[in-house]
Amino acid sequence: MELAKSSRHSRITGDFGETLVLYWLSRYGFECAGVDHTGIDLLAKNPRTQELMGISVKSRSRNRGTERTPLNIRNDEFTKVATACRAFDCTPYFAIVIDAADRVRTWLLPMQHLRKISPPGRAVATWKMTNAALARYEADPVIKAFELKTLRTRWWD
Repeated sequence: MELAKSSRHSRITGDFGETLVLYWLSRYGFECAGVDHTGIDLLAKNPRTQELMGISVKSRSRNRGTERTPLNIRNDEFTKVATACRAFDCTPYFAIVIDAADRVRTWLLPMQHLRKISPPGRAVATWKMTNAALARYEADPVIKAFELKTLRTRWWD
């Protein structure tokens, strides 16, 4: 039986997602920092391409049985990211972090590519979590990804 999450879990999930992406980028040589700016959460310089990336991190935590629930990104988020990236002269990116069941999956991709593969509808763009969508993301060379597998070795039941 899964217990209810804490009352602050949504906020904690967002902070965790930002920190996880920041950690992963740093681990692989990206100069990066968290920023408190409307539209973007992180700035990172790719050591391979020298591209300066403005990254908006979208994080969700899914209960067991809801792992396939999509992540929706409001259309106005794209405008906010683009505006912030113009101010910092960087390329707009999205990082999507989803904690579901026994893994935490993360995808990183340019905003332009996200809009192409998940075009905004009337109100939102949808990052699908179906098996078919996950296979497409895995095969897409533009999308960078990593995942952490979670295992409780000794915990309260």
